[in-house]
Amino acid sequence: MTQQTPPNGMRTFIILWVGQMISLLGSELNGFALGVWVYQRTTSVTQFTLIAVFAAVPSLIISPIAGTLVDRWDRRRVLIVSNILLASNTLIILFLLFNNQLSIWHIYVLTVTAAIYGAFPLPARAAITPLLISKEQLGRANGLMQFGQAGVQILGPALAGIAVVTIGIQGVMVIDFVSFFAVLLSLLVVRIPRPLISAASRAAQGSLLREMRYGWDYLVARPGMLTLLLLFAISNFLLGSVVILVTPLILSISDPAGLGTVASIAGFGMLVGSVVVMVWGIPKNRILGVLGGSFIGGICVIVGGLQPSVLLFALAAFGYMLTVPIVGTCTTVIWQTKVAADVQGRVFALSGMIASITAPLSFLASGPLADRVFGPLLAVNGALAGSVGRVIGVGPGRGIGLMFIVMGSLHLIVVALSYLYPRLRNLEAEVPDAITTIAPEESITGATAVSA
Repeated sequence: MTQQTPPNGMRTFIILWVGQMISLLGSELNGFALGVWVYQRTTSVTQFTLIAVFAAVPSLIISPIAGTLVDRWDRRRVLIVSNILLASNTLIILFLLFNNQLSIWHIYVLTVTAAIYGAFPLPARAAITPLLISKEQLGRANGLMQFGQAGVQILGPALAGIAVVTIGIQGVMVIDFVSFFAVLLSLLVVRIPRPLISAASRAAQGSLLREMRYGWDYLVARPGMLTLLLLFAISNFLLGSVVILVTPLILSISDPAGLGTVASIAGFGMLVGSVVVMVWGIPKNRILGVLGGSFIGGICVIVGGLQPSVLLFALAAFGYMLTVPIVGTCTTVIWQTKVAADVQGRVFALSGMIASITAPLSFLASGPLADRVFGPLLAVNGALAGSVGRVIGVGPGRGIGLMFIVMGSLHLIVVALSYLYPRLRNLEAEVPDAITTIAPEESITGATAVSA
């Protein structure tokens, strides 16, 4: 017995998608502008990377609670309230900017509060999609999500680079604030089904702690899925430095406009990958899609660190981001088809926490490693200037380039070893698709639920 998707589910999905993409574009402008603002005023990679740390740690801490509450609460209302709170954060930044009072510590504090508010929409959105889209269409629906994100990544940095120069950071913040109304409007005009209650969910009902524990028990009982999360955790530690150091690396050899151009080219790579997913779908063996895409991504990271060339880095970024929709869609569909809809909130949140828990450690280490270790090694008269420096160059940004090469190489080794573990390689065959039982009619308030 399964929960069927509503007849207007795709239309609802498209409405939500449009609102979310507009809001995401505003957030992309916001993040780009604030990152440039902080780095240009401090010229410190460490202070720049602290923004990412403050964004990641609170979200990791609260995500298991947020995911469990998402399963308890109406997911549409969760999205509405959390977006209102996120908009209030932008409004505070605007107030401080217009009064010439914005400081670095303000950005750190507001980043923490935004991370807390943002911990709720992530599992809520992921858990809503399977309620609207049939299992057969999940791959292409998630491909459409990746397509939208790619479009935002193409437009966002290019628009932000122009906007920072023409209308200033205040104007960028105004655009971000207005963009929240798009996602709020989309949520107000649609109805979202509530999931049917599964037997697993009934067994896990009780205290908040007990319901949170269910997510962990679910993963422990499926070692292949847990191993997949551990792979992502290791990869996020190794490649977290790459994500956070892109901005200082490009700014060491170019300007904000060049950074925006590189980011747009990377976004175009993601756009191409998304189109591939939407047109041809994802590999039948989704685990091979995850591992193969991850391996290619690691090669691109190495290439990006080889020379102080904006063109070379842009090509490497294009290749890396082309793999992101394939890896992301394959992973998302695995979780959406293997986990019962009414417990996806807590399982997704815990899964995200496990996969991302190493990222803040990487962010914390990246700044000091770039400033105090790898940077001095490839300074003009550094210890490696006469050896490695002859191949990849010396001077500003070359230490970060060496970090890319080292981290990318380690990432390739981890992906290759993961393929050798049979529980991960055969995950989809060993873990059956989730089956949802019929809930009592009274438990489906405000929903369009259809029983099989």
